[in-house]
Amino acid sequence: MGNFIVSARKYRPTTFLEVVGQSSITATLTNAILDNHLAQSFLFCGPRGVGKTTCARILAKTINCQNISKKVEPCDKCESCTSFNESHSFNIHELDAASNNSVDDIRNLVDQVRFAPQVGDYNIYIIDEVHMLSASAFNAFLKTLEEPPSHAIFILATTEKHKIIPTILSRCQIFDFMRIGMDDIVNHLVFVAEKEGIKVEQDALHIIAQKSDGSLRDALSIFDRLASFSDGITYKSVIDNLNILDHDYYFKITTSILQQDISKVLLIFNEIINNGFDGHHFINGLASHFRDLLVSQDKETLVLLEKGESLKEQYLTQSQMSQQSFLLKALDICNSCDVQYKTSKNQLLLVELTLMKLCSLTHSESKKKTNSINLPKQETKQEKEVENSIMELKKEEVNRKNVVEKPIEKNNADNVNAKNKTAQLISISDLEEEEQEKEEKTTEKRNEELKKEDLQEVWKEYIVLQKEKGKANFATTLDMNEPNLLSDFKIEVLISNKSQEVVIEKEKIDLHEFLRNKLQNDFIEITTKIQEKTAEERVPYTNKDKYEQMAKENTNLKNLKEKLGLDFDF
Repeated sequence: MGNFIVSARKYRPTTFLEVVGQSSITATLTNAILDNHLAQSFLFCGPRGVGKTTCARILAKTINCQNISKKVEPCDKCESCTSFNESHSFNIHELDAASNNSVDDIRNLVDQVRFAPQVGDYNIYIIDEVHMLSASAFNAFLKTLEEPPSHAIFILATTEKHKIIPTILSRCQIFDFMRIGMDDIVNHLVFVAEKEGIKVEQDALHIIAQKSDGSLRDALSIFDRLASFSDGITYKSVIDNLNILDHDYYFKITTSILQQDISKVLLIFNEIINNGFDGHHFINGLASHFRDLLVSQDKETLVLLEKGESLKEQYLTQSQMSQQSFLLKALDICNSCDVQYKTSKNQLLLVELTLMKLCSLTHSESKKKTNSINLPKQETKQEKEVENSIMELKKEEVNRKNVVEKPIEKNNADNVNAKNKTAQLISISDLEEEEQEKEEKTTEKRNEELKKEDLQEVWKEYIVLQKEKGKANFATTLDMNEPNLLSDFKIEVLISNKSQEVVIEKEKIDLHEFLRNKLQNDFIEITTKIQEKTAEERVPYTNKDKYEQMAKENTNLKNLKEKLGLDFDF
């Protein structure tokens, strides 16, 4: 029995034309070889299994080929090509940075760079997983990478570009490899299946392509596994082998949701759980299903639906049954369930509640439509409000003493209207009188005589009250500065500095109210005035004042402040 070679190695591209899904990069490298504009250091970065190392090997093989074709393909006949194909080329050196990441490994590589190639024009050094190099190894590699010999070319490959230091990135020509598209993966799998003589279903290949997440190597590995599982690769064999939730479940459950059949929806979900699938996986899959239905509703966005032909028809059919507003709300509900799933204590109940909400979503929308037809109810509400206001006016009319009742005939509609008008006029006039009375009451301000003794007593009482409230700073400021009674009920407070003025201004309204109520005088006004004092008389209040006073008493304090570079808060 011969040795089995996995498809990823057996069908590995040997020319730039065979590379799958990286046309822009292969075209750039091909033109660079034709025009002889090759850089001396390349950096190939991108996700796993997209062709970074493959392109590095093809580039290394092509530039050393002695008989390159017009299509920039190696001849596979010269000494350089044959030695490369037989894996004993002395010009192409591959280093795995994951296992050779020390400074000594890089120094050995740098020592080899000095020697000229034995065959061909270049010595090519391919360093895979270059992000695994240590910081010291990167630094040891910098000078050689910046000024390599003319016969040396470095090709670095990595899946994690962000881990490479900027000094390395600036010395390389960077190529960003993309994830391979679904169609490209499916077409390559069809090519491999034809070569191997394996029968495949198109929908099955689409599932493999989805599962590979843009990695062709992963797709070929799954392909080999499924080929060993059965004679042919069918949609059912892929679903069973990869433990994937079948699309039929999502179609069934969506149909039941649209029919508002909660019991059937819960039974389908129970069947899914019994088959061993996770509720979180199911709700994410349902959200993706709603997204695909939304995409299927517009011809322009139909390109985003990466499914097989038979599945596309099913999506188109069900998308016509679903309204866009329903799908958008359903996506929002599924998204909130996804966010809450990990923190939920009863995850199964959370998913079931989400499904019930989805079922009631269509029911609530139909209710809104029926309710929107019953518009005349708004008019009856307005009429009731008018009737209530009329009744209130009538009650006010009876209660007021200065309302003169006039004989009105009950059966005369004109007289009824006149009565309503007079009631309104009387009520308006009464309201005006009430407002005038209120104004007169407010103008009658208290005007008791002020005495200095009373003021000082109330002032001390207020200080005690502020201390109880926890406003110690404000209470201390009032206690340090006694009030002076001036003419016209003005009270002047002499303060020492601007900080005290700010403290009093914050609580001035409360102080006014307290003094006016206690002393029965609404004309009391408090003013503050900063008292000019000499340097000796000034009371230290701020940190700066305290420091200056202490510095006068002890001159060494200033020297200490300057030596230690100290400062104080203002």
